[in-house]
Amino acid sequence: MISLSHYLFLSACLFCLGVMGVMVRRNGIILLMSVELMLNAANLAILAFARFRAASPSAENGMVLVFIVMAVAAAEVGVGLAILVNLFRQKRTIDIDYLRLLQG
Repeated sequence: MISLSHYLFLSACLFCLGVMGVMVRRNGIILLMSVELMLNAANLAILAFARFRAASPSAENGMVLVFIVMAVAAAEVGVGLAILVNLFRQKRTIDIDYLRLLQG
């Protein structure tokens, strides 16, 4: 049977992959995907805790929290992609190191 520790180990692995993607890669789209991976890892951990504490009333609170995190993640991706598309139209690159030079 799959226990809570299995879910948490998978969540930790996914979160570490997301952190590695943010730290190593310099492509804007890869950065957005890595942040999304980290948010999904947090959602997996929340759902695992909610499932294994199903007898308590906090299980529904975990599901609501995951729904809110998913909505915020979708909004974050929408805004991030809009910013990247606009920057690509102006500068013809989505390299994060180059875009750091745009600071005033």
